[in-house]
Amino acid sequence: MLLCIDIGNSEIKLGLFDGNEMRKHWRIATDQTRLADEYAVLMTQLFEVNKINFTEVGGVAISSVVPPLTLTFIELCNNYLHLEPVMYEPDRNLGMKINTEYPAEVGTDLIMNALAAYQLFRTESIVVGFGTATSFIAISSEGDLEGVAIAPGILASANSLFRSAAALPQVALSHPKHAIGKNTLDSMRSGIVYGFVGLVEGLITRMKKEIGGNPQVIATGGLASLIAPETAMIEVVEPNLALIGLKRMYEISKNGY
Repeated sequence: MLLCIDIGNSEIKLGLFDGNEMRKHWRIATDQTRLADEYAVLMTQLFEVNKINFTEVGGVAISSVVPPLTLTFIELCNNYLHLEPVMYEPDRNLGMKINTEYPAEVGTDLIMNALAAYQLFRTESIVVGFGTATSFIAISSEGDLEGVAIAPGILASANSLFRSAAALPQVALSHPKHAIGKNTLDSMRSGIVYGFVGLVEGLITRMKKEIGGNPQVIATGGLASLIAPETAMIEVVEPNLALIGLKRMYEISKNGY
């Protein structure tokens, strides 16, 4: 089986593929203070709960935007899985051009999302990622990454509001019933959720004009399920898009594209 690990700023996504099927997937909090041994214990427990043995893993693919944890997980793979992970490097040929001014600056999670989107739909597309930041990735009809827009993340924006306005309480994010709130909590839910819907629709509209054609719009990330139902512009929700991209990268590294 193939273990794919996407190390983000807020969470680490793990996906275990058996052939083309994702057998299990997990999310754990990113903690830069944890050692390789500690992550290994946590992952072993997750595997055991699902009656999976570490020895069943025959390959590992990793992308990371947290450099200290990159080394931690390489150590984990070497010591516990006895495997050398396939990593994304800027000089790795994925059959996809990155048409930005500085390709090495593009986050590996964004590249994996773009790779997966083109593999799944084989057409121009826009991937909206709802993570620590809200990212918008433009992919051409040839499968090339044409550029990115990055906006604040939903949770980061909400937490900033809570911290800056002492009179406003923290509120659980959920789907608002109305745009016009009748109390403080509903007013905040409306402003946060519908505010981000407006941001998403505005950027998608502008990107569609620039990329041309009829791009497929895909949402991914933990909070995609909060925003996607509120806009008809998002056509597909795939929370584990980066893991699918990692699987594709691993296959390219072994078999070519």
